[in-house]
Amino acid sequence: MSDEELAQLLRTAARAVQAAISGHRGRGLSGLRPTQYHADLVADAAAIEVLAAAGLQVLSEESGRSGEGSLVCVLDPIDGSTNFDRGIPYYSTSMCVLEAGRMRCSLVANLATDTWYEATLGGGATRDGEPIRPSSATSIKGSILSFSGFPGRYGGWAQLRALGSAALELCAVADGSLDAFGVVGTARLSPWDYLGGLLVVHEAGGIVVDLDDAELVEASAALHQLCAAGTASLSTELVEFARRLREERRPSSTT
Repeated sequence: MSDEELAQLLRTAARAVQAAISGHRGRGLSGLRPTQYHADLVADAAAIEVLAAAGLQVLSEESGRSGEGSLVCVLDPIDGSTNFDRGIPYYSTSMCVLEAGRMRCSLVANLATDTWYEATLGGGATRDGEPIRPSSATSIKGSILSFSGFPGRYGGWAQLRALGSAALELCAVADGSLDAFGVVGTARLSPWDYLGGLLVVHEAGGIVVDLDDAELVEASAALHQLCAAGTASLSTELVEFARRLREERRPSSTT
């Protein structure tokens, strides 16, 4: 399957989710597992139907692993489910196709605003078809950041956001709307939360770093803390800040 065929497949799956969840806002939690909404299940079924028909293996936040094949789509049917359920227009479908352990193609679609971020390995990143680049901010001081999790103290930024969709927040770093994004406190992300945005950031020219220097590209349910920024100096500063926060949270040893 060519890159363009893959990209079109992901667009079709995202459109299927967009159509399927219409009318499901406000239905609340599914009751099947914590934080899962009724809309998540509807979105998951719609996306998997499209992806499975094309012969892709799928790893979904909502239904786990299904299918077989050399191409694996890591899927978050609705990233920002609470936003969707509450009527906050910041939620997305996030998909990243892996082949032989490498990211090949991704799509993160804000289904509320119809804003589409796409990337292919070596082919750059776009927002609604236009090439994007991250900001040139080099320091936390004066920057506009977003966090998943609560930082607990002020780190010198100009403004702070908590937007509720990590995939879209990574894409906002990729297009320069945010200077950086970090996962702090008790928050953790799994690959379905970040892989779609990760490829967009990489292909736009930004930097994403795991706080433990672990491999981020994997088709698993592993939990990670990561930071993304448009420049190496801002990335380094944000990682150092996030690591300090984590050390401060650890209980002191006693003898």
